[in-house]
Amino acid sequence: MSAPLPASAPEPAPAPSANPVLRALAAPRRWLRALYDWTMHWADTKQALAALFLIAVVESSVFPIPPDVLLIAIVASSSRLWVRAAALCTAGSVLGAMGGYLIGQAFMATAGQAIVNFYNAQHHWAKVVELYNGEWGIWFLAAAAFTPIPYKVATIAAGATGMAFAPFVLVSAVGRAARFFLVAGLLRLFGPAIRRTLEKNFDLAALAFLVLLVGGFLVLKLV
Repeated sequence: MSAPLPASAPEPAPAPSANPVLRALAAPRRWLRALYDWTMHWADTKQALAALFLIAVVESSVFPIPPDVLLIAIVASSSRLWVRAAALCTAGSVLGAMGGYLIGQAFMATAGQAIVNFYNAQHHWAKVVELYNGEWGIWFLAAAAFTPIPYKVATIAAGATGMAFAPFVLVSAVGRAARFFLVAGLLRLFGPAIRRTLEKNFDLAALAFLVLLVGGFLVLKLV
């Protein structure tokens, strides 16, 4: 009887990339992918609209993934929901903005500062406060409600600086409604192709998201 062949040694696990730049780029990409997948899984559930509302609420003060991601998925899957989805997203975002305002007004030294530190926005905080204390404050809020400028920083700063509450709610509602109805309207016109493109080119989409996020903070630095 022939002797049994020796068991082959297991293949060594691939060594992690030694390039620190690649490692630094891979980490936020994995983090974004995990949050994106978690957000998107709600689109195919019966709780999709409720999840959209709740994500819009927390994004205005804490959550890093914009509700536009889930809004796109919902409208791409069922275009007849585009008005309802955009309206719920707007309502949730404005409600969350009120929460951000409250954090800035009553809990700035604790919760507010922790959120600013988490997003590494300490260097921009003084600029935002200066804007809100000047004549351009309400216009900055409008820009943050519609553009990639970090809206959570804008809502917390509005409360911390004592911006009048009624104009804050009104401008937030107009800016967020304009943004979300524009996104939903485009999806109503172009359908699920946008979602397929986003899934197929997630790396590029994640990079674009990071560029927009960094660009938003750069706007704070330049204004």
